[in-house]
Amino acid sequence: MPSYYFKEIWTPLKLVGIKFFRDDELRLWVKLWSKKRTLLR
Repeated sequence: MPSYYFKEIWTPLKLVGIKFFRDDELRLWVKLWSKKRTLLR
């Protein structure tokens, strides 16, 4: 499995546990509460 560098994107949804990340290839990932990150696009 490849290793990615993630940068978190701040949104108001972070207050309820939904976090968005960009990886080093500029793809968008989402993390819902304590589940694993999933690729959006």
